Amino acid sequence: MEPRPDHQFDSFKPSAAVRDAPRLDLDSIDWNDPASFAKIILGDRPIPELKSPADVRREATARSDKIFTSFETLHEILKRHEATIWKRWSKKTRQQRLKILLNAWPNMPAVHRPDFDAFRKESRRDRHQGTKYRESFMWPYINQEDLLNTKALPLLLNARGRHHPSHFAAADVDAMHLGLVTEAIMHIYLNEHVMVLNGVTENTREYGKLVAWTEHPDAFDWMHKLTQFLPGEGLSILEAQERLSDFLVQCCLQILHDIPESTLTTDSFSVLPEPQLKRENEISGFESLGVMAAEAPYRLPARLDLHYVESLLSARAFAAEDHLWALREDPDYFSRTLLEAKDHRQEILKDIYGNEHPVFSRGREEILWGRIIGSVVSEAYLELEVFSELNSQAKKLVTLQQKYADDISPSEDLPEEYLEALLRFHHHVNQAAKGPLATLKTAAVASPPLRRLFARHPPSSTDSTKISTVLKPGIQMDKVENHLIWLLRTLWEDGMDLFLIRMPVIVDELERLLQSETRAGELLSSYITTVVGDLSIIAQCLNQLNLYQPWARSWESEFAERDDDLKQEFAKRAEPWARIIAVLSDKSTLNKVASLGEPSGGKFSYPVAKRRTKENVEALRKAEGHLDAFWAGIDQVMFAKAGDLPGTAIRNFLSQPRILQRTLEWVEPEKATPLVPAQDKAGEVDLYASYQPISQVYSGISARTLDVAQPKTKAKTRGTARPEPVTEAEMVLQPNPADRQRIFPVDARALKVFRVIFFNPAVTSSPGEVPWNDFLHAMTSVGFTAMKLYGSVWQFQPSRMDIERNIQFHEPHPRGKLPFTTARRYGRRLNRAYGWIGGMFVLGDK
Repeated sequence: MEPRPDHQFDSFKPSAAVRDAPRLDLDSIDWNDPASFAKIILGDRPIPELKSPADVRREATARSDKIFTSFETLHEILKRHEATIWKRWSKKTRQQRLKILLNAWPNMPAVHRPDFDAFRKESRRDRHQGTKYRESFMWPYINQEDLLNTKALPLLLNARGRHHPSHFAAADVDAMHLGLVTEAIMHIYLNEHVMVLNGVTENTREYGKLVAWTEHPDAFDWMHKLTQFLPGEGLSILEAQERLSDFLVQCCLQILHDIPESTLTTDSFSVLPEPQLKRENEISGFESLGVMAAEAPYRLPARLDLHYVESLLSARAFAAEDHLWALREDPDYFSRTLLEAKDHRQEILKDIYGNEHPVFSRGREEILWGRIIGSVVSEAYLELEVFSELNSQAKKLVTLQQKYADDISPSEDLPEEYLEALLRFHHHVNQAAKGPLATLKTAAVASPPLRRLFARHPPSSTDSTKISTVLKPGIQMDKVENHLIWLLRTLWEDGMDLFLIRMPVIVDELERLLQSETRAGELLSSYITTVVGDLSIIAQCLNQLNLYQPWARSWESEFAERDDDLKQEFAKRAEPWARIIAVLSDKSTLNKVASLGEPSGGKFSYPVAKRRTKENVEALRKAEGHLDAFWAGIDQVMFAKAGDLPGTAIRNFLSQPRILQRTLEWVEPEKATPLVPAQDKAGEVDLYASYQPISQVYSGISARTLDVAQPKTKAKTRGTARPEPVTEAEMVLQPNPADRQRIFPVDARALKVFRVIFFNPAVTSSPGEVPWNDFLHAMTSVGFTAMKLYGSVWQFQPSRMDIERNIQFHEPHPRGKLPFTTARRYGRRLNRAYGWIGGMFVLGDK
């Protein structure tokens, strides 16, 4: 295939900064001289080294030969001695391990992610003049902090010694990402050639083979679609693998120092089965996304797992629905949510002169509460919309992946329908990230633990809603605070640093800091850890898409071809969301409902934990009435100004045949009719509860239909009773018989948890707190596996039940105990998700 003239320099890809640079005088470029082209385009930036095809072939062949010599040696050692290596490594002291590492890799960087450390230490100019930290950028996973732990080196040995080097080619160049985009690492430049590394598992002579575009009919497409590698990329990958494979062999030789090297890989030792390291859930009892991220550089590169993506998004969409449900059903939760939102408003910051914001002056409180209420409701609505949409797209991707399973090959383009769905999902995920990033920017600086570090500029007018914040001049921060603020600012500024480093990497580092430094965790409020949790789910979606090699290497070019279509499609899908935001941002709307929702004067005081008395029941009913009035106002305004919202998740949610639980009027005990059906033992029926639709405006169920106060007594009749018609209310309230009859035998520790979260005042009079570890124990004891996500989020997946729905809960922060009100809300969520009730849990045999 003859190379087209307009693609003569396609293999040179300038960075974003270069692409955005002012127009240059292209007439002065000598297009026959790549050095002239690069010099004029790059100015004073480093110019790639030019190499001839012969030089590249010579270097590639030499490096490839050394890689396979080391690989074969390592492979033979592991076949015979891997279990011994693991056992010996685990028994060595930290100093003994360090000695082995430094002997095999002198001057090994000390800290985790040394490329981050180098990026922050070294200026852009220093990097262009020749970085001092090239090794840190080339091999960021080679550092003392990570490799000194028990698992990292054994995992790395197993991955690199048991799997062909071609499996790691894309991952190895991706590991250099920060060094490449900051130009600390510069690939050599050779045009009109491609290097073959992907998919070479049989003929080792093909690994690192340089192919000219004219030598193979597909060579140009390999380069253009990035299914293979540019010559400069290829040489960098080979360099990385050569040094790494030699390092691993040297580590093995030191650990097995008492065995003569001449017999180490001979038949003097039998080939043994591959040992298996314990999984994280076997060690701690649960999986951890943080541990998975930390171990990823040392394992075989993961592959795209769309079922995992769908499970995350499905559980998060359900959590968004549950959050909105609780805001409408539980006055205490509603009030706490508003007060928490107030505590994270930037208006609460003092300005740089120490003055309060104008909204705190007398007579202007309703303005602040209007803003708070608008943000809380719009945030709840948009979370449901965004995560429901992402979940819908993820489900479709799972279906398409199965549909085209036989047609997907690394050497072929993806089917167009599947590719378009992947790119659409990628675009929507990137758009979804903007919400949590914006929330982080406004809320983190005002959060109680970080508030002392920031101030705001005075507003331009008393009615201005624009707020600009700065670090207080001369503020002193310790090492942990400084690192935490750098990570948070990199996220919320959403600028060049985040573009260069990439959001999944920053989110991983943030979680690692929170887990390794108690002080860092104390600096984040519960609300901010929730935002971090959302970012982690979005980051996981992006990370999974980036794992889809070799096609992920061409995402950027594929986006460029479809950019306008993707933007237009997203704008059309988000149009009803924009109407929702417009209504909830309108001052006149907010003024009308603010007085109904503003939680002053004990309006939403909700003594649900107290024993039922006439006074407490009246207080419960009063708070519920205030909450219902507020949401009725929201629904009426929304319907009047934004319409019926067809096709939205909010419309589906508000019109579903599910109902809010409300407190019945007080009836004196001696007048009560204690009719409890025989099957409703152990507190399954709350005699104090009545029900009503979630929305009078959007629901088709009337309040009168759901007036199911006390069951009526029936007169006895002879013969076979004639079944009465089932009312709409009874259909809504009727539980699933299979769920209702199921019994979970649990131990005393778990039973105590379930009695609290399914608290019934008719049966139990003393609710209490639930330690988080006890909650984990209770959930796993009835058939769930638990995974720690980021921030405060945990995901629970059924493993021994005939149900598929996952569910997410937030670990209490900073205390490790669930308050009763939170535990009760978790019980309501489990009831809505699985039909669980308190009587299903009984003490099992010891």
